[in-house]
Amino acid sequence: MTTPEWAPEHEATPELASALIGRRFPELRGAPVERLATGWDNTVFLVGGDWVFRFPRRRMAIGGVEREIAVLPVLAPRLPLPVPVPRFVGGPSDDFPWPFWGARRIPGRELADVRPPDGDRVVLAAETGAFLRALHDPALAREAGKGLPVDPMGRADPAERASRTHGRLDAIAARGVWERDPAVGEFLAAAQGWAAPGGEPVLVHGDLHVRHLLLTPGGRAAGVIDWGDVCLGAPAVDLSLAYAGFEGAAREAFLAEYGPVPGEQEAAARTLALNLSATLAEYAASTGREALLAETIAGIGRALS
Repeated sequence: MTTPEWAPEHEATPELASALIGRRFPELRGAPVERLATGWDNTVFLVGGDWVFRFPRRRMAIGGVEREIAVLPVLAPRLPLPVPVPRFVGGPSDDFPWPFWGARRIPGRELADVRPPDGDRVVLAAETGAFLRALHDPALAREAGKGLPVDPMGRADPAERASRTHGRLDAIAARGVWERDPAVGEFLAAAQGWAAPGGEPVLVHGDLHVRHLLLTPGGRAAGVIDWGDVCLGAPAVDLSLAYAGFEGAAREAFLAEYGPVPGEQEAAARTLALNLSATLAEYAASTGREALLAETIAGIGRALS
């Protein structure tokens, strides 16, 4: 049996997290620790109701953890939405071989869990567009981007992303959770002939999708989390959310706040929107995450709308 890509190489338990945190940070010793979320690369714990700690699950996530620790304190005061700011930083030990960190909790629920109707996403989309306009400011890349890799995952390359998407779509079609759409196949076939957008790279979140945008109870933007893929890259790397998460009036509101998106950026963003939506749909179907599955299947349709 093939091991899933998201299987942990080393996973912290609440008991281990409590011991590590209490040993390093006396002010949190004895605070209750509960598992808050898991992803491909990190296990996340809520500590004392106020602090969120991220522990890597895979060795390949270590570089991202180190970049978060270095970059997020610089980004936070420059952005219009809250982002995590590491307050507690722990190094490797005999009990846990990798670095980990904790930040004050940003209250909110993942967009993928809330799943507001598309017509109720207009204000949220506008707030997200304004956030990305600030993040993609070239001056911010010059200030905070030193030492960051340039799109190491090739996410702005439509040909690369399109080639990676076919297998994901095959997997979810085989599971019976997605019905094949000829328009998607035609788009991906065309995308395999497109070049990556040119221009000076900006600072990008790197993995901005429907799990990483948090919402308030009223459906407004509460914050942006999980910055392990922060890097320099084409704006399209983050603009994929405009095409996977919003359509119609909501997308118009996003673009009104963000500004014009050149055709080559839009093409790359739509391709990545398909790729991320299909990848997350496969993950959701495999792990029983029904809300995420419904949101990402809808994202495949939005990407071409």
